[in-house]
Amino acid sequence: MNENLFTPFSIPTILNQPATIPIILFPTLLVLTSKYPINNRLTTIQQNLIQLALKQMMLVHNAKGLTWSLMLTSLITFITMTNLLGLLPHSFTPTTQLSMNLAMAIPLWAGTVIMGLRFKTKDSLAHLLPQGTPTPLIPMLVVIETISLLIQPMALAVRLTANITAGHLLMHLIGSAVLALSTTNSFMTLLTLMLLALLTMLEIAVALIQAYVFTLLISLYLHNNT
Repeated sequence: MNENLFTPFSIPTILNQPATIPIILFPTLLVLTSKYPINNRLTTIQQNLIQLALKQMMLVHNAKGLTWSLMLTSLITFITMTNLLGLLPHSFTPTTQLSMNLAMAIPLWAGTVIMGLRFKTKDSLAHLLPQGTPTPLIPMLVVIETISLLIQPMALAVRLTANITAGHLLMHLIGSAVLALSTTNSFMTLLTLMLLALLTMLEIAVALIQAYVFTLLISLYLHNNT
């Protein structure tokens, strides 16, 4: 185990060069594709899961929103694979970096807002001022609604970063406790190891849920602007 608690979150290097790009591109190699008419079981399960998630997200969209299907499919697949690979020992998780998550959230959020301003200008601007607002409160409410709109990509990125980072820290701490207790108390070591196994299963669920939540919120922003 690393002595520094935050060492797993530092960006690894290859020949003194950041290895971020190869790490980000690696999950794409794990997406299964088939050149045969009949898929194998693993490819079929993967495709069924993607179709199920996409169907749930795209139910409420119109024709303009459906054009984002490929984008949202790629997004949820990438985040899911990245989060799951980060649970492997001695691996680096790009989604623990706030800059990485902001780089995903800001362009997608900006795309939905631009679509709203282009196709539903009046409705998009009307969201900045709730109906029936008293006249003296109009300037303050416009400022508040504008701030809440601009903070949406930051909330997306911080939510994903905080959940993934917190889980990794807990696993690191409990793993260190298992090593420390292994030489002193066998019973406590077994209990702590069981706790670590349960936490690992929880983190697998969190990795899947956070990928779905991130993509679902982008889908909801898109629905509100199309």
